[in-house]
Amino acid sequence: MTDNAIQSLKTRFDALSQRIPDENIEFWFARDLMEPLGYSRWENFQTAIERAIESCRSTGYDPDNHFRGATKMVRVGSGAERPVEEFMLTRYACYLVAQNGDPRKQPIAFAQSYFALQTRKQELIEDRMRLQARLDARERLRESEKTLSQNIYERGVDDAGFGRIRAQGDAALFGGNTTQMMKERYGIVQTRPLADFLPTLSIAAKNLATEMTNHNVMQDDLQGERAITREHVQNNHSVREMLGQRGIKPEQLPAQEDIKKLERRVKSDEKRLEKQSGKLPKPDTEK
Repeated sequence: MTDNAIQSLKTRFDALSQRIPDENIEFWFARDLMEPLGYSRWENFQTAIERAIESCRSTGYDPDNHFRGATKMVRVGSGAERPVEEFMLTRYACYLVAQNGDPRKQPIAFAQSYFALQTRKQELIEDRMRLQARLDARERLRESEKTLSQNIYERGVDDAGFGRIRAQGDAALFGGNTTQMMKERYGIVQTRPLADFLPTLSIAAKNLATEMTNHNVMQDDLQGERAITREHVQNNHSVREMLGQRGIKPEQLPAQEDIKKLERRVKSDEKRLEKQSGKLPKPDTEK
């Protein structure tokens, strides 16, 4: 996203913020957020909200503290008004909705970081977006490698063979530098995955090559370690060539912070956010 797009969304989300009188509780109305988050149908957005409520519950927090059902009157074509379903959402609830939204929507990617932070400073939101992008890229690589492992197991390749295939793919992507050589370059201990220390671009490159291998293994019904290795190496070479056309050599990109530390930091931030968001007051009928 461009700086202007980020600033525009930030300004819009700021303007939609509400506060409960006499209480330091910030909240947003779900229907106000629906369109800025890239949703055109309430039914689709409601699905994201329901997933967020379940996520809140599974984390051990009470959804009633952060999600409050309400009724809103909207004007219809005739000029009359009719009631529609609405939700009041704390900042933590908004964060969970963004986490459970469609990550392909750029506003969702922005919202994940905007609502994760108490501050409204744009530079901190941008830093958080870069962190989230790296975490998302690493998770996609985990999933694609898991799929590849399952695919090739059915085609006569065991875990040791999968490791060899992945290692030769790394050597093709990193200009002849093996996985072990890249670990030594980055100062990574033997027991940790190389991908946990790669920058977002390198993670995305590995994922693209792996997804290509997954596709062709299935489409061409490749069998055995040799054929699948050849396919994976070719795909990593292709991705490397594409990067090279833009002057990028993956082996020269600097290492990044251990992704496990980032994941722990995010979990800690989520706990802090839940506490700082406060609790929506009980409806009058429950007092």
